[in-house]
Amino acid sequence: MPVTLLGAAEIRSLAAELDVTPTKKLGQNFVVDANTVRKIVSAAKVTDTDRVVEIGPGLGSLTLAILETGARVTAVEIDHRLAAHLPATAAGHGVPEGRLTVVDADALRVNELPGEPTVLVANLPYNVSVPVLLHFLETFPYLRRGVVMVQAEVAERLAAPPGSKVYGSPSAKAAWYGAWRLAGTVSRQVFWPVPNVDSLLVAFERADEPRGDEALRRRTFELVDAAFGQRRKMLRQALSSVLGGSAAAAAAALERAGIDPTLRGEQLSVDDFERLAASVH
Repeated sequence: MPVTLLGAAEIRSLAAELDVTPTKKLGQNFVVDANTVRKIVSAAKVTDTDRVVEIGPGLGSLTLAILETGARVTAVEIDHRLAAHLPATAAGHGVPEGRLTVVDADALRVNELPGEPTVLVANLPYNVSVPVLLHFLETFPYLRRGVVMVQAEVAERLAAPPGSKVYGSPSAKAAWYGAWRLAGTVSRQVFWPVPNVDSLLVAFERADEPRGDEALRRRTFELVDAAFGQRRKMLRQALSSVLGGSAAAAAAALERAGIDPTLRGEQLSVDDFERLAASVH
C-alpha cells in the first residue's frame, strides 16, 4: 500500500478534531499543499536509505512526504496532542509499522535521537529556527545535510556571505558547521493560515571534518557574539570586553591573528573568527 499525503480539507479536519488552533506563538502555519512538501523532500534529496529527523511535524503533512520516499523518520514535536496523534495519521496513510518514531519533546532540549538520523528536514517557526538548528548541529554530529523551510529573512541570513547586508551572528555560527545555500521559494498560499511573511528553503551540508574541539567552538562563538553585539563598531572596540579589557589590548590580539583591528564584525568570515579564537586560546 503506497503512502498517501494529507489534503487541505483533512488537515483542517484534523486540527478541529485535535482542537488545535494555529498560533503565532508556536509558529503553526500548516502546509496544505502536497506539491510543496514533495518539493522540500526533493530539495533534501531524501531516499529510501535515509534516516531523517523532522523537527515540528505538526499534523504530519511534511512527515508523510518524507515517509513516501521509503525513508525512516524520527519526528520531534513539542505539542503533546500532535505528537500523540501523529502515529495514527501515519498508519492511516499507509506508513508501515516501525518507519516512524515520535519524540514528544521541546527540540531545544533534545539531546538524543533514536536511530542517529543523518538528514534534517523541517518547517521551522521564526522565533526558534536559528537556536534549534544550531542546537541540533552542535548536539548531533551525525547530521550530515538538511533542508529547512523558514521565514525568508532567516534563510537569507543563514546563507549570507561575509560583507553582505544581512550577514550576522547566525551566518557565522551556521558556517562553523558547513556550507549553506538558498534552495527554493515557497508561496504564502500553501500555508494555513496564510502568513504575512515570505518563506524560503535553505539547505546545508556539514563539512567533512570538524573545525575544532568544543572549547574552540565556544571561544569562536563568544567572539562572534561580541563582534555582532555592537554592530558597526570597529573590532578593536567591539571585542575589547573579551580580548584584554581595552581597545589597545584587543587591537594587539587582532594584529597577532593577522586581522585589521579597524574592520567591523560583518566583514569577518568564520575562518577569521576561528583563527582569532585559536590565537588567544
